[in-house]
This record gives sequence, C-alpha cells and structure tokens, in this order.
Amino acid sequence: MPMNRAHRRLCSSEKWARGVREQLLPWALEDVELGEDVLELGSGYGANLRVLVEQVPRLTAVEIDGDTARHLEEGWGDRARVVHADASALPLPDAAFSSVVCFTMLHHVPATETQDRIFSEAFRVLRPGGFFAGCDSQPNFRFRLLHIGDTRNTLVPAELPGRLAAAGFTGIRVDRHPESGGLRFRGRRPADG
Repeated sequence: MPMNRAHRRLCSSEKWARGVREQLLPWALEDVELGEDVLELGSGYGANLRVLVEQVPRLTAVEIDGDTARHLEEGWGDRARVVHADASALPLPDAAFSSVVCFTMLHHVPATETQDRIFSEAFRVLRPGGFFAGCDSQPNFRFRLLHIGDTRNTLVPAELPGRLAAAGFTGIRVDRHPESGGLRFRGRRPADG
C-alpha cells in the first residue's frame, strides 16, 4: 500500500465512508450517467464501492494491492466482482463497461506516465458513449501532512484536459471543489469510437 499508517486508518474509517457517501461521490458524479456495468479503479478499502454497489446493477472493482483486494472480495464479493490487478494494465475486455470511475487514488500512482496508461486503459474498456469520471485531491497543508511518507503524485488541473484528450476522451470537464480545492473530472468515449 502506498499509504502511511495514519492515512490507511483514515481511509478505512466509518468517518471517511460517511464523507464519501454524503459529500465526495455526489459531487464527483454530478451529471454523470453510470449505466449498468460500472468499473471502479483503485477501490482501496471500499468506501466508494459501498456506495456504488447500491446505485448500479453490476460493479467491478479493481485493486492493485493483493491483501486489500482479498479484503474487498471477502466483504463485497457477493455483490461486486473484485479483480486484483493494476489499473494501468487491466485484464478486462475492450468496451466492456458503461462507465469507469476512480476516486482519490490517482495521486498514489507514482509516475505521470502510469497515470496516462490508466487513462488509456479506462478508454479501452469503456463502451462508446460511456463516461470516465472521478475526483482527486490537490495539495494543501492537511493533504501534505496526511501523506508524509506516502507515494504522492498529484494531478495538475491545467494539464489534465490535454492528458485525457490524448487518451481519446471528448467532452472533457475538469473543475475544482469550492471548499476543499479537490478536483473532479469527466470525459466520454465518443459514441462512434
């Protein structure tokens, strides 16, 4: 896990899960049509999964850490498909999902090139017309304090539209949360491609 002990404790807490349910996901997914087959990249401790599994008919969760993937399978395997895999090299078929989402995980991907491969993989497994959407943190004092010793590679908001366009997405929107400063993004795979 590319997270320190305090960070892991926070992300596995009920307080975090409540914030995800009540604030983070409603904001991140505003005006996003998820459809019936959703793929979540970087599910972590499952706070997002717990919300999504109630909202969509079929959910696949991808997690790179083996122990965390097993924990997700034990807790949610009867309601979601859990895949232990790297989001930059998905063992999933082309055009299999109506939407692909990821939340507060991209800053834990150590290299910008790997983040770009994740964007390309999201595009590949997304059906034409489907959304790729999510959110991520931006650096501030609290963020830096929580991430001491963590893998940390934050997205640059001004660069993200070009990076998503390079992966093939259109209709790209990137904006910042008015209070937290975090960013959300969305793009679509063109309906004809």
